[in-house]
Amino acid sequence: MDLQLKDRVVLVVGGTGYIGSVIARRARQEGATVVVASRHPEEEEGIELDASDQSSVDRAIAKILTDHGRLDGVVITAAPPAHLLDPKRLSDPEQITEAMDAKAMSFLRVASAAIPHMVDQGFGRVVGISGQNAYLTGNITATVRNAALNISAKSLADEFAGTGVAVNVINPGLVTDGPSPEVALARPGQSSPMQIADLTAFLLSPLANISGESISIGHHLRGIVLP
Repeated sequence: MDLQLKDRVVLVVGGTGYIGSVIARRARQEGATVVVASRHPEEEEGIELDASDQSSVDRAIAKILTDHGRLDGVVITAAPPAHLLDPKRLSDPEQITEAMDAKAMSFLRVASAAIPHMVDQGFGRVVGISGQNAYLTGNITATVRNAALNISAKSLADEFAGTGVAVNVINPGLVTDGPSPEVALARPGQSSPMQIADLTAFLLSPLANISGESISIGHHLRGIVLP
């Protein structure tokens, strides 16, 4: 299937990471011009962007528009994984605040900077990488930061409905190179970076008439009806 991403300009924030690097490679395979953003760019075509700093975000978006003249898609996958959170501080308000800023607020900073330009051109796709911890208790830090990202994305999708801009979220469970087909009761299924990248590429496509969704990948909490 041709996802019609040829010559589209796609920004991948956190594009040097475990998931982000695969998303960037997958979008390039579809013919997109991919700009990889990170705090310390490693690639020649990379760009410096600190998603915790609004001025850094604004400079990066402005540079992309100057260099390429447009911005068609943004993927935000910049936050550290849940296993790097301090397990002794999961209910610590300070850690929760830091994690919220690193994930949900970073998503909002980048999306809010990019969307007005997408509205002007009549097309845009924003994809946040969150996680199924949003649906689980036991890790307050991970739950709050992911749930806040999901709610923020839905709110942006509703705000810009009808403009040609779609906003969606992908919620993985455990991400591993060799995901197990087994799914334990009341647990999410596993997924690989490539599977996440395939779904992301579709959501970036003009063919994806989807907005306001939080899509679980791997398996949505086995045996759980809600959320």
